[in-house]
Amino acid sequence: QVQVVESGGGLVQPGGSLRLSCAASGSIRTIRAMDWYRQAPGKQRELVAGSSSGGSTNYADSVKGRFTISRDNAKNTVALQMNNLKPEDTAVYYCRISSLLHVYWGQGTQVTVSS
Repeated sequence: QVQVVESGGGLVQPGGSLRLSCAASGSIRTIRAMDWYRQAPGKQRELVAGSSSGGSTNYADSVKGRFTISRDNAKNTVALQMNNLKPEDTAVYYCRISSLLHVYWGQGTQVTVSS
């Protein structure tokens, strides 16, 4: 019943910007966290940015100062603003929404940073 859908990925040159969006449909009672993960070819999936129900945020060291996570609790949406993109940011980006009972994942959106 619950679907999580990411959008906004694409091809961008180094130094460029992209904004990813994630929207959840269906009924989710209590959201504990809304996070962005990414997985590059041949690598483990890693946490990029996270936000808690209390409003705290955290970022991977590799993206701190360049990426910004924001959420709308009423609409169950979360966005990731990515600035000064680097080739090493190339990956499939996934939205994860954690409730009291379940973890919901989006299908992923491809981000490619290349000249």
